[in-house]
Amino acid sequence: MTTAPTPVPPNASAAQSGGGAPGPASPSTAARTTTVHTAAPRPAKRRAGGSRAWLAALPLILFFAIGFGLPAVAIAIGAFTTSTDAPDGGGTFTLDNLTGSLQGAYWTALWGSVKLSLLTALIAAVVGLPLAQAVATSRFRAFREAVMSASGVLANFGGVPLAFMFVATLGNAGEVTKKFGLTKHGWNLYTFSGLSVVYLYFLVPLMVITITPALEGLKTQWREAAYNNGATGVQYWRHVALPVLLPSLLGGFVLLFGASFAAYATAEAMVGSSVPLISMQIGDALSGNVLVGQGNLALALGLDMIVVACLVMAVYLPLQRRSAKWLA
Repeated sequence: MTTAPTPVPPNASAAQSGGGAPGPASPSTAARTTTVHTAAPRPAKRRAGGSRAWLAALPLILFFAIGFGLPAVAIAIGAFTTSTDAPDGGGTFTLDNLTGSLQGAYWTALWGSVKLSLLTALIAAVVGLPLAQAVATSRFRAFREAVMSASGVLANFGGVPLAFMFVATLGNAGEVTKKFGLTKHGWNLYTFSGLSVVYLYFLVPLMVITITPALEGLKTQWREAAYNNGATGVQYWRHVALPVLLPSLLGGFVLLFGASFAAYATAEAMVGSSVPLISMQIGDALSGNVLVGQGNLALALGLDMIVVACLVMAVYLPLQRRSAKWLA
């Protein structure tokens, strides 16, 4: 019995033989050809308002430029130029303002502000950390809300009202001073130590507000893993928690340092010139209480304050990236 050969389409036979003119493409071949040569999809277009999203931050940028940029430029220019009260009319380049701001009573005031800020910021950080830890780990919502609300109020309570409150309670004729006889034990509110106590009143709450979010970022798994491996509470804080919190602690310290370094009204109302501080020297130079025509010297003192603040910030910024990956 003989079987008839199966007919082969012309284009298939041409493909098998490797030559000849190809025949008309079949529907399946055309479909495959279309699929192979389809163009790559174009990238999706950006949203219409995507390129203009930065406009939402424009008010903040303008506020920063007007409130910080222009004064900073004016301070930098005035610190290196003569005052308008000078015989030549002022406006000429000079280094006398800058050199004068680092000599004599001005240097004493600058160093006094740095010492006061370092001391109060350090004490506030040490006292505020355990208090913030108690808030972050508390199971009582009412306690947490009460402490955070009180910290928010006290951190912004300063100036003349704060000075009056301490004078009425811990001054030489204050109620607490008379009741406990603090004067006999050497207590004096109108000194460097007394001013430090006053500054702690608003610096400790500020530290609580600053460090509490970082403490909440510590994962409970880290503590459990440390305890499971035989670590004690002290070892956990020494080898795990504090290294992670170190940049945040430094950031809080920088914030406390800046708040203490720039404080003016509280010290002016309470101690006056008995405690030399750079902020009060600037106020005296601008108002002409001591010498007339010292406005540009006051600008040089302000430039010194900016330099000190930048040096402190330079310690904090490199470490901020290190903690971001752990507390994110």
